[in-house]
Amino acid sequence: MKPKTLLTISSLLLILLSTFHLAHDMVYGWEPGTLRNVWALPIFVVWLYGTLLLRERLSGYIIMLVGSLLAVVMPILHMSGKGIGVASRVASSNGHFFFVWTLITLGVIGLFALVLSVRGLWKTEWRQPQ
Repeated sequence: MKPKTLLTISSLLLILLSTFHLAHDMVYGWEPGTLRNVWALPIFVVWLYGTLLLRERLSGYIIMLVGSLLAVVMPILHMSGKGIGVASRVASSNGHFFFVWTLITLGVIGLFALVLSVRGLWKTEWRQPQ
């Protein structure tokens, strides 16, 4: 499979998993389910636009790179809380497997998309003077 196609699929999965993650944060009370969270909508729209409409352009690669960086940071933030970390405390309670699985999957796919984004940005045609 072509790296461009893999990056597009990975980025779409990251967008989907990020929306699940935001919903989990609201359900568990770490984010208030108020209008304050409307800021996420334009972020997801720009990420989706860069993934689908700008996927073979420099700006698309940059948008997907930033999105994959955000996805890699999410599990790090949740797992580096005081003591055993937020994710460990949630995992020890009933019915929260999907939340922790989403964090781990965000990290794995995010790192994969990060590598693919950097690989796409490393093309020689971006670095050639016009």
